Amino acid sequence: MTTRLEGVLTRAGIRVSAADFLVMIEEAARKLSPQNPDPSHYFSPRQRAALTDVGLDLSPRTGEESDTRARTVAAQTVLAESALTAAEAARTLGIDPSRVRHKLAAGRLSGWKDQNGWRLPAWQFTGDGALPGLAVVLASVPADQPPLVVASFMTTRQDDLLLDDRPATPRQWLLAGGPPEPVAALAATLGTPF
Repeated sequence: MTTRLEGVLTRAGIRVSAADFLVMIEEAARKLSPQNPDPSHYFSPRQRAALTDVGLDLSPRTGEESDTRARTVAAQTVLAESALTAAEAARTLGIDPSRVRHKLAAGRLSGWKDQNGWRLPAWQFTGDGALPGLAVVLASVPADQPPLVVASFMTTRQDDLLLDDRPATPRQWLLAGGPPEPVAALAATLGTPF
């Protein structure tokens, strides 16, 4: 399996050994919810009754069912592994690392701080700088949205953003010269129920 995993990582452009990637997966899984939570625990008796009345199954997952956390763990691991350090982001932007930290503080770049310093998701960079319109979009993202949610939004096709009559990702839209305001309007709704 290690050889196959290394092949997958190489094809995906992720520069990490299979062993290190598996350690990251384990760490990410531990940070998520318990392995088999009892969904009914999260609701009041009245809410449980209403949900089961409309046909929802609130019983815990059985051993035969796949773990719904798998996709999230993989996405979180890839996001972290592909993220740039402040120094790498500074080189990409042609600025000093202290300016990167100022941009993070001002909300003009997206990132998180871990034990090794700042990490900045790669989706927000181009080969020679920051994604056009990035500051406008980030200003609209609700503060409670984690980096994985923002990354997923920026890299998922949106029906409201059409390029050549086909849905585009917000990143593709901005790279093609589309105005940032439609992306910002969509980003402002992250985390809101529909």
